[in-house]
Amino acid sequence: MNEVLTDPRSIRIKGRSFLAVVLSPDLPLDQWLVRLDDLAARSAGFFFGRPAVLDVADLQLDKAGLKALLAELAARNVSIMGIEGARPSLISPGMPPALKGGRPASDFEVKQSDPAEPAGAEESPRVIEPPVSEMRTSTPSLVINEPVRSGQSVIFTEGDVTVIGSVASGAEVIAGGSVHIYGALRGRAMAGSIGNAGARIFCRKLEAELVAIDGVYKVAEDISPSLRGQPVQLWLEDDAIKAEQLN
Repeated sequence: MNEVLTDPRSIRIKGRSFLAVVLSPDLPLDQWLVRLDDLAARSAGFFFGRPAVLDVADLQLDKAGLKALLAELAARNVSIMGIEGARPSLISPGMPPALKGGRPASDFEVKQSDPAEPAGAEESPRVIEPPVSEMRTSTPSLVINEPVRSGQSVIFTEGDVTVIGSVASGAEVIAGGSVHIYGALRGRAMAGSIGNAGARIFCRKLEAELVAIDGVYKVAEDISPSLRGQPVQLWLEDDAIKAEQLN
């Protein structure tokens, strides 16, 4: 007996792009894991709830070595959504899928407790899309006419981001170009997120949890006490973040 399908409904499959952190370990792996632990310890919640891609193109790993590395990352609550640069023969059932052809980008949506809230209370991160006050074809820029609150992320990889206000602790601003904060920077600011080493970070009052330019980061403990609470600009020089007080 033949069955006739009369239900007109179909499954809708959509293409959608998501931004993810790319981890590129280097040898020796045990020392790289120590540096990873140091970052996680000094910047609370850095990897919590954040999708990540593991790039192993520069590593000579066998199947057992890749499995062991994934286990080390899982033990640190690093969520690997895919593996880049691995031979197909290395990907075993149960491992994250192989990925290729990714476009450089950056995303740091992190669940972070508000300092004013009791321990364990978390606010889900929200990517906010405020009105674009200024957009140019040659040099795109995004202007935020309000403070960025704890738990919010502003992501604009096409160019500069300017915030007319403060960036709260637990909030993040990510720009493909430079970041300009006309208030206190208490959260995280990432400039040059798609490979722009010439990007800079400017703020009226530096109290940042973390700053990064072109993937090079500096956490609060690494920032000179003389610059805390001061108007500051930061830039990248010889793979190190430099900073100076603005007059």
